[in-house]
Amino acid sequence: MITSTANAKVKHLVNLKKKRKARDEEGVFLIEGLRMFREAPAAKLREIYVTETFYKRERGIIDQMLAEREEKPVVFEVLSDTVFDYAADTRTPQGVLCVVEQMDYTLDDVAKGECPHIVVLDHLQDPGNLGTILRTAEGAGVTGMVMDRECVDIYNPKTIRSTMGSVYRMPFCYAESLTDAVRSLKKRGIRTYAAHLEGRKDYDEEDYCQPCAFLIGNEGNGLRKEIADLADAYIKIPMAGQVESLNAAIAASVLMFEAGRQRRRKL
Repeated sequence: MITSTANAKVKHLVNLKKKRKARDEEGVFLIEGLRMFREAPAAKLREIYVTETFYKRERGIIDQMLAEREEKPVVFEVLSDTVFDYAADTRTPQGVLCVVEQMDYTLDDVAKGECPHIVVLDHLQDPGNLGTILRTAEGAGVTGMVMDRECVDIYNPKTIRSTMGSVYRMPFCYAESLTDAVRSLKKRGIRTYAAHLEGRKDYDEEDYCQPCAFLIGNEGNGLRKEIADLADAYIKIPMAGQVESLNAAIAASVLMFEAGRQRRRKL
């Protein structure tokens, strides 16, 4: 059992927790909690850290995961409660923390399929918003997500928690040039819609049963002009009262579920 916060493995965990550069250099991210642990693809697990209490309670699933990785062994360590609390990012840790390999998707993965339904994020900055959008995207039937490099790190611990496991299942990629990525989507026959205050049509007046992509902008400034200008159409969510616009995650959710609703009706 590891009982010191000075242990090299513990220091490594803390470094991965705090620094995006460290995560990207190793191609890994951290997950915490029972649900994230149970849903983690066994092939992606690199290291498992648990408290004594957790190991006694969940030994069966841990042993199963370790057995599934016999060809590529997983590091497994038990930490004292004090050390675990130090390494964990949550205030009330559930007793399990893992190092997991990052996902490896391309724009081709995101845009494949007979009728893609894509979300494109421009300069999104809030980890919670990004995680919520990813989770909602899975629920709404979105087929993939594209982000620019200025977006918040999807492997930020807060983002990962907000995804509630959807990060394992929703294809996503970062684009070196978001303008090039959007142009590529358009060349594939995917119609692009900018969520914009200057939208001429309400969001529910368009047909999303064809391949489509929603362009969602920064929480404070919306879409950059060069991204919005690429859209085939501007759409808006009509507001009552004195509300000007919605939170980025909520606006994205409204659009994604409208597309999902239309596609269900068509079936």
